[in-house]
Amino acid sequence: MMTTTFEVPGMTCGHCTGAVTDELNKITGVTKIEVDLDTKIVSIESESHVEWELIAAAIDEAGFEAIGR
Repeated sequence: MMTTTFEVPGMTCGHCTGAVTDELNKITGVTKIEVDLDTKIVSIESESHVEWELIAAAIDEAGFEAIGR
């Protein structure tokens, strides 16, 4: 299991977290997603390494920008 943590500074509400979660769930191998709206931190667990480009594209599709940590 791998964990990837990053920031999504544009999230401001529950709808935002839902959009981010929905898009990240589309990535093959992602098994768990945690979004902390207060800190703007997102953590994903996956079966194996997920390329940053896939994560960034999913967050972009949700209407936000992902910032690696």
